[in-house]
Amino acid sequence: MPDQTPLPTELYRAALVRELDRIAIKEQAIPGRLLMERAGAAAFRLLREHWPDARRICVLCGIGNNAGDGFVVARQALVAELEVNLLQLGDPQKLRGDALANAQLWHELGGRSLPYDSIPPQTDLIVDAVFGTGLEREVQGHWAAAIQAANRHPAPVLAIDIPSGLHADSGRVMDVAIKADRTISFIGLKQGMFTGEGPEMCGDIHFEDLGAARAEQPLAPSCVLDSWRSLHQGRNAPYRRRPRPRNGHKGAFGHVLVIGGDLGMSGAVRLAGEAALRVGAGLITVATHPEHARILGADRPELMCRGINDENDLLPLLKRANTIVIGPGLGRSEWSRLLWRTAVDSGLPMVVDADALNLLAAHPLHRDDWILTPHPGEAGRLLGLESAEIQDERFHALARLQRKYGGTVVLKGAGTLIQSAAEAQPWVCCHGNPGMASGGMGDVLAGIIGGLLAQRRDLPAAARSGVCLHAAAGDAIARKQGELGMAASDLFKELRPLLNDLHADSRPPA
Repeated sequence: MPDQTPLPTELYRAALVRELDRIAIKEQAIPGRLLMERAGAAAFRLLREHWPDARRICVLCGIGNNAGDGFVVARQALVAELEVNLLQLGDPQKLRGDALANAQLWHELGGRSLPYDSIPPQTDLIVDAVFGTGLEREVQGHWAAAIQAANRHPAPVLAIDIPSGLHADSGRVMDVAIKADRTISFIGLKQGMFTGEGPEMCGDIHFEDLGAARAEQPLAPSCVLDSWRSLHQGRNAPYRRRPRPRNGHKGAFGHVLVIGGDLGMSGAVRLAGEAALRVGAGLITVATHPEHARILGADRPELMCRGINDENDLLPLLKRANTIVIGPGLGRSEWSRLLWRTAVDSGLPMVVDADALNLLAAHPLHRDDWILTPHPGEAGRLLGLESAEIQDERFHALARLQRKYGGTVVLKGAGTLIQSAAEAQPWVCCHGNPGMASGGMGDVLAGIIGGLLAQRRDLPAAARSGVCLHAAAGDAIARKQGELGMAASDLFKELRPLLNDLHADSRPPA
């Protein structure tokens, strides 16, 4: 994920990146050979910046244009008096065009290309220039062995354009892929780098446009990269926040009804309820099993907890709320199904999570006024697929979910994806870390989204803002305390600072 210069928000499928490359060459009159030279030079600058002590460089080259970038890196390293081992995978007779020209320049400079056998043990840095964005088949044989050897080697890895073996569109590993420490990508960022296995394979991502004028590019991106700050800060931020009016009152900021917590599962609704509170919702009612109602609000008295036996207990609460969060700890009992049907019949905007998604999968419905928040397993049940199939084609699964069930869909996981009917492109969140893989995180996310929806009444805005806020809070904890041992309730103390830092005028006077 990005660690320095902010990345562009436009993400593209591989075919669109190739079209951007063509536009740069044909319409902006930048020779392909110059683009390749610039790409290799940018990669070498990054190499020197982040690994200044690396003296022994191993460059793995394939036989496509990605190899041409690798030859430029090798040449520049040789000029800088570094020790360079360039190992060739595939038949060098298949090199063509600008890649072939740069291979010839490398040899004219005195460089040698050796057939790949193994990566020298005394290597300080590996440069991956094997496969580019056009890979569509599983990596096998000699190619797979080289990638596995690079991953086993103790030297760090710099991937050029995209880690070899990672599918540029889906973020799927094609049986085996380079696990890079850093990836430098060119012309247009590839959407698969930011979801599924992409973030793990890419490491820190850097971008160079190579002098191609993006303002002149007529192609719409296939996906948009979301961050908490880009959504809310700056003149062009789509959801720029304003200070609350001085005469505001609790009724003006929404009333969230959280429904769930079947017998023995009270923690989930407690987390969702407090999450809605912490993002500024004016009122939160928790409708739960009667056994839990008396104790749920003991340490958070701001939550109005009500024991629910049947629909007659729930209907008065539905009349007072303007947003529902349903699913955390809901279970799949007859009590659960009764609450689900009653909530659906209310016609209120809903955030549908956890077991409510499983109940929906059993009896599919299509609505425009809800936000679905499945993880891959739940998404699989909603579409009748295995979770592995969802992960292999996350963008495709997201689009299918939205078409089938309507509303706005949040497909959770590394590089959470969001899709609504109102927008042509999906969004992907650039925040989050593995420390957030713990119980209750999804309940907190559902509560955050519900709390924001109650205030703004805009489904895509609540989903995008909620996902990014949730993940940014997790990142803030990881920076301060590390990833291991992070609990879902730890996020509460980070939500308020993130929200209140959006606009200086929203801070109380000193």
